[in-house]
Amino acid sequence: MELLGIDVGGTGIKGGIVDAERGELAGERFRLDTPHPATPESVTETVARVVQHFNWKAPVGAGFPAVVRRGMVETAANIDAGWIGRKVESMFQEATGCDFSVRNDADVAGLAEMRYGAGRGCDGVVLLLTLGTGIGSALFNGGRLVPNTEFGHIEMDGRSAERRAADSVRTRKKLSWKKWAKRVDDYLHRLDFYLWPDLIIIGGGVSRKHESFLPLLTVKTKVVPAMLRNDAGIVGAACASLGQLQLPTH
Repeated sequence: MELLGIDVGGTGIKGGIVDAERGELAGERFRLDTPHPATPESVTETVARVVQHFNWKAPVGAGFPAVVRRGMVETAANIDAGWIGRKVESMFQEATGCDFSVRNDADVAGLAEMRYGAGRGCDGVVLLLTLGTGIGSALFNGGRLVPNTEFGHIEMDGRSAERRAADSVRTRKKLSWKKWAKRVDDYLHRLDFYLWPDLIIIGGGVSRKHESFLPLLTVKTKVVPAMLRNDAGIVGAACASLGQLQLPTH
């Protein structure tokens, strides 16, 4: 079965047709820059252009960089504040004519890694962190998702953790891998103390360069790179279009 998934990010809005059996893209993905400001109207228009590119008429799944409950946006840390209180699913549906299932972007990326990637077969507590423009988080216990966790916003040294350890901070401040890894390590130690996970998966675009920083970490919990890399959001969003937000029971 082929499904369309869309990943709405802070810098780009990406879409792709996903082979749901194999958990991978069935063709080339299509990317447009995220408009600035990322207002509800401008983002909706861009999402509609992605759907139009694939000439898609069936249900669509989308990952969105905010807490999304019952189709409504509740937070806006990495997107325009005008989104708060807006019914994102309804807006996307009206603009495209397609039924939409919109979930938190880290949640759908985590779902993809648990189904097809680095978390497959792990029945314990699994934490996925996407280190990108901000820090997204997805938490699974026994294969069941705890939706809309916001562990990127825990306080560290008087500020939000993502303002210290996101990959965007590394690039903006031109930090060496060693200095940035120390920040990430401090962050992971704190989460390890709070959650006691059995596995931590590091996703986002920086996971492609995991050899540069994962060996520098000292946290006791096993830390691995995401296997689907930056396509996890698209793959997981496609699964969400079928309402498949939990893993099959064993």
